[in-house]
Order: sequence, then C-alpha cells, then structure tokens
Amino acid sequence: MARPKKTDVPDTAQAMELSAGAIERLTCRNDIKAQAFLRDTKVPGLRVRVTNTGHKSFVYEAKLNRQTIRRTIGDVRTWTIEQARTEARRLAVLIDAGINPGEQERQQQAERAAKKATAAAQTVTVGEAWLAYVAERTPRWGERHAHDHAVLTRAGGEPFRGGLTVAGPLHPLLALPLKELSTATIETWAQREGQHRPTSARLAWRLLRAFLSWCAEHPDYKTIVPAQNPAKSRRAREALGKAGVKSDALMRGQLTVWFAAVRAIGNAGISAYLQTLLLTGARPGELLGLRWDDMNVQWHGLTIRDKVEGERVIPLTPYVHHLLAGLPRRGRYLFSATDKPLSYPQRPHGKACAVAGVEGLTLHGLRRSFKSLSEWLELPVGVIAQIQGHKPSATAEKHYTVRPLDLLRLHHEKFEAWILEQAGVKFDASTEPGKLRAMTA
Repeated sequence: MARPKKTDVPDTAQAMELSAGAIERLTCRNDIKAQAFLRDTKVPGLRVRVTNTGHKSFVYEAKLNRQTIRRTIGDVRTWTIEQARTEARRLAVLIDAGINPGEQERQQQAERAAKKATAAAQTVTVGEAWLAYVAERTPRWGERHAHDHAVLTRAGGEPFRGGLTVAGPLHPLLALPLKELSTATIETWAQREGQHRPTSARLAWRLLRAFLSWCAEHPDYKTIVPAQNPAKSRRAREALGKAGVKSDALMRGQLTVWFAAVRAIGNAGISAYLQTLLLTGARPGELLGLRWDDMNVQWHGLTIRDKVEGERVIPLTPYVHHLLAGLPRRGRYLFSATDKPLSYPQRPHGKACAVAGVEGLTLHGLRRSFKSLSEWLELPVGVIAQIQGHKPSATAEKHYTVRPLDLLRLHHEKFEAWILEQAGVKFDASTEPGKLRAMTA
C-alpha cells in the first residue's frame, strides 16, 4: 500500500503522529458530517477535532465506567501539540484513577465560588445585611413597623421644625462589619444609647435582635454571625432599662373638658383623629393608616390593619361615622394633609390637654382610656379585647367564641353613646353623615 503524500488530506480513519502540517490540512466534509477527528498515535485518546465550519481544537476522549468522556483541551492556534499531549496525559491519569475530569472541574469551581462568597461575606457590613433584611421582610410588615426600621437607622441631619434630625439609635452600627457585631459591641452601644434615649433604644434593640436571628438563618450570613444571638445579652437589657408601667388615662369626670378642648383644635383632621382614637380604642398607628376604602358604609364596619391578626373589622359607630365622613378627601388616607398619613399629633394633643387641665395624657393613653372607661358599663371583656385587637386571653375565648360585627356593634354603640353623654356632647344620630350637628351643653 502506497504511503500518503504529505500534501494529501489526512485520513481520519487512521491514527497518525500529529504534526502541524497534518493539522493544517485536516478538513471535514460539510455535506454529511458536523465534525471529524484525527487521532494521535503517541498519546492514545488525544484527537484533533475539526468542524464543518473549519474550526479545529485538541480534545481528549476515553471510556470511564462504560461511558465516553470527552474533554476539550483548547484551540490548535493556542495550544502546541506537545502542550496538548501533556494535558491529555494528565487527563488519562485522572480517568485511570476513576475520576471524571468534568466532575472534578465542576467541584473545584464550586469550591472556588464558595471561598469567594465566604471572603465577600466576611467584608459585608451591618448596613448591607440590614438592607437585604428589610427588602425581604417588608412585605410581611405593617406600615408602622417598616417605618420604625427606617427611622431607627436614619443618618439624621435633615431639616425638621427649624432644626436638624438626629441619627437613629441603630445608625452607628450600620458601618461596622457584620462579623464585628459581637455581644461586647452591642453592650457598649446599649450603655451609650440607654443614657439619653432609652425608649427608642429599647425598640431599636428589639429590632436588632430580630435582624440577627434572621442573619443566623440566612445562607449568606449564617457563617458570619454567632449561633447564639449576640443581642440577647443580660447586660444590654439592663443598660436599656425597663419600660415603666403607663397609667395615663382619661377619667370619667375629665371627658367634658377633654372633648371641648379637642373639638376646638383648628385642624379638623387632628380633632377627628383624637376623638376616633378614644372612641375605637385603636392603636395610634393603626388609625393613622386608615384609608377611605377601609370604611364600609353599607355594613357599618371599619377595617383596621393590626399587628396581631393582620387586620380586624370593628363597628363604624354613628358619631365616628359622622366625624370621618366630614373629612376632606386629600388622598388615600382618612387622616392626611397630602397623599401621606398625618404624623402623630402629640403636640396638638398636648396643647389641648393643657387647656383641659389633663396633664400627661399620651396618644396611647386614649387607647388605655377606652378599656378603662368600658368598665363603667360592665361591657364583656372579650368584646372590648376584640374591638381593640388584643389576643384572646382564654381557651374558650380563643377557640369557641365567635362574635359577628352586629354583636360588637350592639356593645360599641352603647359605649359611644355613654361617652358622649358623659362628655356633654349632644349628637343627633339621624343626621346625614358628613353634615354633623353637635354641640356641647
């Protein structure tokens, strides 16, 4: 059989010692095949692959567990023949040991990616993790809870009432690397913040504890933070002190002067808000979040978003209905100046209380007043708890007592009428809502 000429196209059916010339002359018919292989005799398993588009590359092919393993080594323009043979011998050693080179490479890539992620995680700051936490959890929070997270971490320095806002209690911690948020760091922070703003610092500490618990379960941060929550420290808790038991509430005899002062407030929205707060027993933030579509005129109900059940429906009593129907519509919210809810009106309420001679009454004290004043009528405790959004306190109450809105309304309207009577507010319940006619005796 005559030897092929050096100028002939290599016969891919026969193995040969690879050379630069043979590789250059190698072609693949583009009418019947997608690719062709030229085998090397010096290193079994090494091939040159040529596609029907003319692209050529070194590949290694062998059997492992009766399966064909094929690995691309590289382009013939980049790799020399000897370099390709060296790589092919390395792959042959792996396969001879029962190792799939592709699986090994994938494992190595995964390990490198994990090391890179771990290194990056070690440099993540508290602020970066906090942003991820807020973004993930916000859909499950109420507006007020989300607002607390924003306020307690704000940088401060914004113009506010002729001055500048101060940084939130949590803001100094945001620049720290997350791995440095240790128990000692949090205790030092608690000592400092607890000296001049213990109330907001206690809230900040509770939010911080929840944040660190989330980090301990998050795949990106659980290797950084300790398994034991560093914020759960006795010294930190003691440094922040205990919240005092609040006892501010309106007495029966103070209703007349309080209503007179509040109804004299020039801002109709604030006046209606404060009266509604007392007459519904709602949390101050819940009431500020009320929207116009939360008021069901047909069934006389008011839908309130709360922190216990998500939302609850309470009776829309006659006087409250008149107050709300008379408010101007300036956006989505019942109590608003623009398309945003009102800010907490502590200052206008404080001035009204000063006029009435009722000192120290807070907005939450009005919620406390609702519960305290209901004792005069001996209303069912479960009814008051359901209207206020408190958790049931007994098994029978929780699992066996179901009160429809009509039954709640029976007691709630009785309570409202009694409050107005004690306050000396004469109200015609037959008046069309929005056209309130009321006067003090």
